[in-house]
Amino acid sequence: MSETIGTTAVKTKANSGSAQAKQKILAFSSLVILIVGFSIASPNFFQPSNIIAIMLATAVNGVLAVGVSFVIITGGIDLSIGTMMTLTAVMSAQTIVNWHLPIFAGVLVAILIGIVCGGISGVMVAKLKLPPFIATLGMNMLTKGLSLIIAHSKPIYFTDAPIFSQISMGSLLNFSEEFQIPNAVIILFVVAIIAAIVLNKTTFGRYIFAIGSNEEAARLSGINTDRWKIAAYAFCGAIVGIAGILIGSRLNSAQPALGQGYELDAIAAVVIGGTSMSGGEGTIIGTIIGAFIISTLTNGLRILSVPQEWQIVSTGIIIIFAVYLDILRRRK
Repeated sequence: MSETIGTTAVKTKANSGSAQAKQKILAFSSLVILIVGFSIASPNFFQPSNIIAIMLATAVNGVLAVGVSFVIITGGIDLSIGTMMTLTAVMSAQTIVNWHLPIFAGVLVAILIGIVCGGISGVMVAKLKLPPFIATLGMNMLTKGLSLIIAHSKPIYFTDAPIFSQISMGSLLNFSEEFQIPNAVIILFVVAIIAAIVLNKTTFGRYIFAIGSNEEAARLSGINTDRWKIAAYAFCGAIVGIAGILIGSRLNSAQPALGQGYELDAIAAVVIGGTSMSGGEGTIIGTIIGAFIISTLTNGLRILSVPQEWQIVSTGIIIIFAVYLDILRRRK
């Protein structure tokens, strides 16, 4: 039976493989066009320092987008990842700064908190049958409130653990004095590679594709859809915990009021990268490309002194266009 289920899931993926390949090519072409266009428009764009800035800006959003890709492929959505990221950062700071435990313990606590929050969202969706939008919106408010309560509405600074900032801002890859790849970017790609392997080479990945393609058919095939849905949300939460570490390290503090809105950029990156909001389709490569498109667009418009409100409008237009392409692809 398990072989039949696996084969069915693989066939489901194969049927949409060509469309996904075209979507990835389109997304990558769009990224190249943006880079070339902004490079021509401003000599300050294609400079080593600015390229590093784009990569650093992509790191947190990219990690969040990788995590929520798993949920969206199941046909769900998670609106809590931004404030959940904040809660994991706050709990990490609480562990390291206030409880005086090692940095490793802070990292572990952040990931565990993410798993617990994601798992609870998964239970609400799978067992309580709440719509994902409502369940994760509630979790959004819950994690936001807990962050403010735990931190007493004040930032927690990592002044007693200066090495913590090196997690994001340190550099293990130094090509030159001007071109040093921040560790946050390296972590982004490591997370993406691991996520891609999990998504494409494991039973977990095959099952969430099957659930997203046709949940009822997956259930009738013998898949415990509730269990694997919960696992998808929990896995997303673990990755969100990593994002919490990255943003806390980058800011050298846990900001309890930060996080609201990050989920929108992450979901936008997933959609732009070709993952279907209806579920059953998606790639990690596409998600990373989508995250870079958003960062590049925002950075380029800022360099050209375009007002922030028009930057938001531009991102919105791209999201609408990406979703419309997904609808056309499904109609075919």
